[in-house]
Amino acid sequence: MKLLLPVLLCSLIFNGLKAQKIESFPENDPKLSFAKNEIKPHLGKYQVQLIADASLVRKVCADNQLPAPKWDADQCYAIRRKGSQVWVLSSNALGAMYGGLDVAEALRVNHPGWLNASDQKPYLPERGLKFNIPLDLRTPSYTDASDAAQANIPEVWKEEFWQEYFDEMARHRMNVMTLWSLHPFPSLVYIPEFPEVGLNDVWRTKAKYDDTFSHNADGWDRPYLYEDVEVVKKISIQEKMDFWRKVMQMADDRGIRFYIFTWNKFTYGAEGKHGITDDQTNDTTIAYFRAAVRELVKQYPLLKGIGITAGEHMDNKLTNDYRKEKWLWRTYGEGINDGLKAAPREDFRLIHRFHQTGLADILESFKGLECRLDLSIKYAIAHMYSIPNPPFTLPAFDLLTDENKSWLTIRNDDVYSMRWANVDFARQFIGAIPNVDKIAGYYMGPDGYTWGRDFLNKNTLKDPPLVFKKQWVSNMIWGRLSFDPTLPREVFDENIREKFGSSHTTALMKAWEPASMIFPFITRFVWGDIDLKWFPEANFSHRKYRSFYTVDEYIKRQPMDGSAIAGIDQWLHDPKAAETLRSPLSVADSLEKLAQTALTHLKKLPAFSSTDQSELSQTSSDIEAFAEVGLYYANKIRAAYSLARYDKLSHTADQQQSLDFLKRAEGHWNNYATIYSAKNQPALYNRVGWVDVNALKEEVKKDYGIVKNWKPGSITYKQQVTTEKPFKK
Repeated sequence: MKLLLPVLLCSLIFNGLKAQKIESFPENDPKLSFAKNEIKPHLGKYQVQLIADASLVRKVCADNQLPAPKWDADQCYAIRRKGSQVWVLSSNALGAMYGGLDVAEALRVNHPGWLNASDQKPYLPERGLKFNIPLDLRTPSYTDASDAAQANIPEVWKEEFWQEYFDEMARHRMNVMTLWSLHPFPSLVYIPEFPEVGLNDVWRTKAKYDDTFSHNADGWDRPYLYEDVEVVKKISIQEKMDFWRKVMQMADDRGIRFYIFTWNKFTYGAEGKHGITDDQTNDTTIAYFRAAVRELVKQYPLLKGIGITAGEHMDNKLTNDYRKEKWLWRTYGEGINDGLKAAPREDFRLIHRFHQTGLADILESFKGLECRLDLSIKYAIAHMYSIPNPPFTLPAFDLLTDENKSWLTIRNDDVYSMRWANVDFARQFIGAIPNVDKIAGYYMGPDGYTWGRDFLNKNTLKDPPLVFKKQWVSNMIWGRLSFDPTLPREVFDENIREKFGSSHTTALMKAWEPASMIFPFITRFVWGDIDLKWFPEANFSHRKYRSFYTVDEYIKRQPMDGSAIAGIDQWLHDPKAAETLRSPLSVADSLEKLAQTALTHLKKLPAFSSTDQSELSQTSSDIEAFAEVGLYYANKIRAAYSLARYDKLSHTADQQQSLDFLKRAEGHWNNYATIYSAKNQPALYNRVGWVDVNALKEEVKKDYGIVKNWKPGSITYKQQVTTEKPFKK
């Protein structure tokens, strides 16, 4: 750096920017090279310089009489312009890359005015994804008992998969990738003290999973899964380590910070070797975990941290050195310290999920940790697409400090197959996050689906796209707004216009945005907190709870805390409900308005087909599907309301009205099923089980029999009481 800087300064002084149209310093930094490659096709008359060096920034600003950047911290940057000369100024390569991507965007969508002076710093410093990684039959993640995970096992062992993924993430300003696994170590590290644990090759079963697998991930090594196994990749454990080092380097080249999360305590892939068991009091197992964590830290210098859970498979009754937090300290805490001693670095973190544990116990147990300790809380439980200000974690914020900040786990177990886009909802959601100064960042993603390649759409199976790329508008919205919540709406509109054409964008967005609000409205009414209890694409839950939600079940549902909506039963029996709560019928009216607005504007777009693979056609088809299922939900609520009135008042007119609404609902479900099934094949999801939207037509019809055979007075009203579950101090 010291030798190159004078040379570059001389170049700037004597040659200015005229020698090249685009320059960067450092010249060969991969982040800056990525930004340059994004800019080059659209450069035109402009001369651009990307600078990632504080001293050079000061020199350029002085020589060219440019205002100095406001901020010089991580990811911060400034853009300055004089005529056709544009400077991106930052003290770090990631900030300069983001500024370069801003320049590329402005030129690509032909908005040079966006190049005028601006200064940027991240609103949420860490912005990323939660990816349940299907590594191998022998080292499963929570999502592995599903079709999507099984199809993606070969994909996650391909370099090109990750290169495409990280490029897309960088474009949307996402800078964190978290891989989640029950017990990843046998697929990731060789441990000298436990040499038999490291797994060669990548296995996948040819047997079929079903929906009987434990939702706590117990017993996921059923013998029948091993009776017919295919090796999807021949690779030694040492080569696996080389592979993941390359993947982490790819991530780092795009400014993406790599984390590995585990649930505890699982021993898949290691069970029975060297005396390892899943017994929490087994000292050999403790020694093994500590060594595995040490090797993970030691062998992957670009790994930024490890996330852990004190739950799922841990014994809450043990005390002393084997209690949960002490066990985690003896394994992960000591292992991290060992690894950092062998391979020191200052930016490593342990992220301890605030789940089935207490803060005092965490802090006491990990007081000897030689790295930063963060927490993690589930912000909207399993449904980010509900209300923009979920209240569930508010008590936890009082426990957070500047030293122990929290990450937000933002679960999207709402939208798997359809494209979502609503700028206003995302802006409200991000703006409503409380105590931002206590938030490290977030990771967003599903537990019930694998965000790898899209093997759900049966029309693209020969060349399946990344789910992340299929949902590019949604990811652009969330990534860009969490970096800058004030980003003008015009930025999103112009990116969409550039993709779909100016003649379609206005109508498309006027259809797409209301359609995208249908799931938030129905989910806040038919609330099921965890993913097992509610999947809005299919009016469905795991059979343990209900399977297909029938019309009488809609009467009983308690809407989401914080939604200010009354349930049907409450509305009809509690005279005070109307004073503070919204009526169920108003929710139905909102759903219908959203759906009809979407359908009205769809008519202004070119004709489309669910099987046409053009992106405009596929997006239009998704909007239509949202609208049709929204109309189903609107009429289902009305049918349930009329049935509840019939139960209370015994008026046969209410019973008939319920049947009439069910008839309308059935028509809309049939339309929805036709659209959905033309694109998507039936699939097994690890949380709700087997979903076949077309086959659910038969379940829709069963509501008629429920209403026809209903006996008034069957419902006994019980006032719903919300019981707050406080976080342990």
